[in-house]
Amino acid sequence: MQETFFTSKQAAEITGCTLRQLQYWREKGVVMPVIGETGIGRSIYYSKPNLIELAAMLYFLSMGLNFDVANTTLKTLKDKEPELFESGKGTRWMLQRDNQKRSLELVEFELEQAIAQIKAGQPVIPVWLDTIHERIASKLKD
Repeated sequence: MQETFFTSKQAAEITGCTLRQLQYWREKGVVMPVIGETGIGRSIYYSKPNLIELAAMLYFLSMGLNFDVANTTLKTLKDKEPELFESGKGTRWMLQRDNQKRSLELVEFELEQAIAQIKAGQPVIPVWLDTIHERIASKLKD
């Protein structure tokens, strides 16, 4: 089966990102298109895994994470479980506050741990790429 690629405009429509966000993230090395990463306009093409990365980045920012934390989270996910961006299958993760480091840490999702964090008044942000993957897949079917 031949892989499908998406223009910047298509990627923006599918993921909900703006064209400016795509450009900025490309310039910062956050999400690099598979074809023509240094080009402009129609010479840039994104793969399906790129769409998942874009949607994940948008999700992190919509949850109130700043750019640096969102970018670090995305890179950590790509390092820990790159197949998540291909298939959407794999471990479910969460961001939780590490009081000693005074930062958000990406850890495997555990319901009891998440509930304990919430009861303690600490933030917990689910990072479930399978749901992002499903949303992108449903938009591709339309």
